[in-house]
Amino acid sequence: MRLPQSKNLVPDILITNDDGIHAAGLRALVAGLAGLGTISVVAPSQERSAAAQSITVRHPIFCEQIAEREWSVDGTPADSMMVALHRLLPKPPDLVISGINRGANLGENVFYSGTVGAATEAVINHVPAVAISLAHRGEGFKYDHAARFAKQLGHLILQKGLPTGVLLNVNVPIEWKGGVRFTRQSGKVTRTVLQEGADPRGRIYYWLNEEPVGGPLDPQSDYAAVFEGLISITPIELERTHEPSLNHLSHWAGLLADGTRSK
Repeated sequence: MRLPQSKNLVPDILITNDDGIHAAGLRALVAGLAGLGTISVVAPSQERSAAAQSITVRHPIFCEQIAEREWSVDGTPADSMMVALHRLLPKPPDLVISGINRGANLGENVFYSGTVGAATEAVINHVPAVAISLAHRGEGFKYDHAARFAKQLGHLILQKGLPTGVLLNVNVPIEWKGGVRFTRQSGKVTRTVLQEGADPRGRIYYWLNEEPVGGPLDPQSDYAAVFEGLISITPIELERTHEPSLNHLSHWAGLLADGTRSK
């Protein structure tokens, strides 16, 4: 368990996202967290949605300070987190909040989400982290209630801490009914759709999209909570070793070793 912040100190809170440093969701989060601690912002210079936890290794990562305790990074969300933790901040923050993402990060989307990727990078570096998203599509995004909830949740984390190696993936419905549910990550409930087209030179391209698949939802899942108008909080563990398979498949080691011997 990560120890909670001492009550005698002003906590340091780092904000990032994958929609870019000027995104409305991030700005709402900065305003909503006012008074909770000392806020720093390190985020991509432009939208880097669906970047997952990718990092830049083929060219330099440029960084520019644009305001007091605010830096714009020409890189991915994970790049931003690395630059913040290892170069910009004098000491590790007490909490990282990534968001507020424009759109949900439910089910399998946690594997693609730059919002979750930035929070994951923080937890890898032993900093408690939350990824928060507004579960909505289209127009009419309203971030205020998600920002207020982020402050409430952040205050609780600073008091009580989080388990080591665990981040919280939070999805806030656009029409929140006031309830909160701790949920499981849903299995895939959408179908991947590739819309084919051709450019003026005849080159084939694909637009990646998805469409819902009919069928009942797992009532304990993140999707089910959000569809009921509840905030979904899913604890995500970094350790991905599947212990039952580790034990069940261990006898394969001998079979595979035998298979490499010269006949």
